[in-house]
Amino acid sequence: MIYDTLIVGQVCLDTNADYDGSVSRGFGGAVLFSGHAAAAMGSRVAVLPKRNPATLDLEQAFAGRENITVFPLDSSRSTLMENTYFTADRERRACRCAESIDPYRPDELPGIGARVFHLAGLVRGDIGGDMIEACARRGAVALDVQCMLRERRADGAMEFRDWAEKRAYLPLIRFLKTDAAEAEILTGLTDREKAARTLCGWGAREVMITHNEQVLVCDGEAVYAEPLKPRNLSGRTGRGDTCFAGYLAGRLREDIPGALLRAAALVSLKMETPGPFRGSRADVENYIARFYRN
Repeated sequence: MIYDTLIVGQVCLDTNADYDGSVSRGFGGAVLFSGHAAAAMGSRVAVLPKRNPATLDLEQAFAGRENITVFPLDSSRSTLMENTYFTADRERRACRCAESIDPYRPDELPGIGARVFHLAGLVRGDIGGDMIEACARRGAVALDVQCMLRERRADGAMEFRDWAEKRAYLPLIRFLKTDAAEAEILTGLTDREKAARTLCGWGAREVMITHNEQVLVCDGEAVYAEPLKPRNLSGRTGRGDTCFAGYLAGRLREDIPGALLRAAALVSLKMETPGPFRGSRADVENYIARFYRN
């Protein structure tokens, strides 16, 4: 069987402290939000999550999505994340990584076919250049760049640092996803359009940059953008992961404008409810009809 996408990244255990003092705990990680989103949009999805099986139940994490195939990997530790949000829009936050998984190795890739290999780690060291190279030999590579920039310190606090090897590896990336802050770290540019064009110029073929009001994509020639239109932000966590996975699902079937429109609507709808997206493609199409075409 050929999967549409194989998503490589850990499910983690999240503790979220909100700006109003409330605290919630549950599953997190880019692979979780991305897997549910891609499956909801109709993709045949495989995920390669690494965790300590004594502390994290993958069956529970991916429950309810029949078109997600899980290839579990064991690790001496699961990733434990602590997120503190300081504002109602959840744009200002502090992240702490109490524990992290053992790094992924190329020999852990399953012997399956996939049209896109989506690399979705959480911190630097989860996924190395050897994984990018191994995946590029087997299909198109999509990279969420946070796992190349977000560095875990000895005390668990995290800070963002530039990716020293970016110019060597960006030419291997078919789809690159950053947020506005990450794009500035990579390029030194605050203008998102200019940053996207720069990253394309360094070799990435399609670059997505997410922002709290808009998502844009550059293919090296044109820049496309769609606004985000959530009615509330209770499900802000996982925004970028959902948007990128929705876009990748769309690009396997349609052009950039169509895929971007559905990704923007998908993530807008997802942000209205905490946790991974539990709806359907029909829900997204209805959201488009109601909020994007009137």
